[in-house]
Amino acid sequence: MKINAAQVKHVAELARLVIEPGSVDRLCQQVATILAYVDALNEVDTRDVPPTSHAIALTNAFRDDVEHPHLGAEQALANAPSRGNGCFVVPKIIQQD
Repeated sequence: MKINAAQVKHVAELARLVIEPGSVDRLCQQVATILAYVDALNEVDTRDVPPTSHAIALTNAFRDDVEHPHLGAEQALANAPSRGNGCFVVPKIIQQD
């Protein structure tokens, strides 16, 4: 498939990409190469190939959800660099004008 500079510029604009004027021709050639490869892939007979979502079979490694007792305040705050009144003390980041 042939692609021209106007099409490359249009797609770049849609993607909000800034393309240097000197690199448009090079991008045209690169996109044309990619599209030629896709056209070659479209010629492959895939009628007997089942659709897949991954190239290899994957299984999730889920574990059973088991209840555990929650941490106590002392244990949760054990490594806190600063604490007070049973809470984490953090720097103030919101300023009111």
